[in-house]
Amino acid sequence: MKTVTLSTLQAHKRAGEAFSCLTAYDTTFAHAASDAGIEVLLVGDSLGMVLQGHSSTLPVTLDDMRYHTRCVARGKGASLLMVDLPFMSNATTERLLEDAGELMRAGAEMIKVEGEAWMAEGVRELTRRGVPVCAHLGLTPQTVHQLGGYKVQGRDADQATRILEDARRLVEAGASVILLECVPASLGRAVTEALDVPVIGIGAGPDTDGQILVMHDMLGVTPGRSPRFVKNFMAEADDIADAFRRYHEAVKARRFPAEEHCF
Repeated sequence: MKTVTLSTLQAHKRAGEAFSCLTAYDTTFAHAASDAGIEVLLVGDSLGMVLQGHSSTLPVTLDDMRYHTRCVARGKGASLLMVDLPFMSNATTERLLEDAGELMRAGAEMIKVEGEAWMAEGVRELTRRGVPVCAHLGLTPQTVHQLGGYKVQGRDADQATRILEDARRLVEAGASVILLECVPASLGRAVTEALDVPVIGIGAGPDTDGQILVMHDMLGVTPGRSPRFVKNFMAEADDIADAFRRYHEAVKARRFPAEEHCF
């Protein structure tokens, strides 16, 4: 696999070709995922749940994110490395810039931020300073208490319209990628068709430009009930590397997500 850059993702978008994304938190799994062809690796604040055992992502600190970014950067191979800003890094524009700078110095190649249209100013300031931004909309785990739990977003027309308009405003501010989580497939398709930038989905239907899953979920090792949008790729695989390859190939061929994984 050639080195994946933002230009690579844009080319996939223009060509109508899907691309695969997966979370990673250490060197070994990052290396295995990259070798399997996974194009984007995300050091997600999901590590608070799958590694640290918290009930949400909120306890994750900048130090946590910086440490795991350095680990993944050493094994990412040709994959593009995207990293989450942790809870309250967007409290002020000054803090946003400082925290993003720390993660870029640790090896991030794109920063992912949660927030709606109000984040436009922060996205604009990051972009001015050469930081590629992925804006996360829909179900935003850092606002789980405000949302009243991990619920599908955008089911009604007004909410769907707001998510689409938020996406447009964030792209106008400079966001290079949009990530949609837990929205109806029809909304995932509408946002993807409306924007010129790549759209990554997780529980957002089969029509987004890219797909992402939490590594522990797609390996079937997360305790408790799996979300509807998850498929256990380890179930029919010979080993973890084979599960990564099966996931990558299913995304590229648009076999995943299937109807049963959509809202």
